Amino acid sequence: MLTIAIVLIIIASIIMILIVLAQNPKGGGLSSTFGGAGQFGGVVQTNKFLDKTTWTLAIALIVFSITASLSIPTVEQDPESKIQEELMNLNQTTIPDIQTPEQVEQFRENEENND
Repeated sequence: MLTIAIVLIIIASIIMILIVLAQNPKGGGLSSTFGGAGQFGGVVQTNKFLDKTTWTLAIALIVFSITASLSIPTVEQDPESKIQEELMNLNQTTIPDIQTPEQVEQFRENEENND
């Protein structure tokens, strides 16, 4: 599904580029090559067609992009990263439960005796 969406995005993008290049913001472009303004509204119809095609392709690009983003496969991971997991494995020391000043002094004495 992802490959199909990407191919459709590329095709729609190329067509949209060609349509936009065919338009001229000053009234020229592809519509001016079909004759003057007095020929049965040909210029107006061409401008409307190019305008509608541009909007249709823009909407199609948005839809194809959303489809492509939703079809990307996701990888299930643990909430913790691999780095956090390795750090937790390295730090296996326990933190003493010290709540009073007497316990602090006792902990310091034990640490001095262990060194």
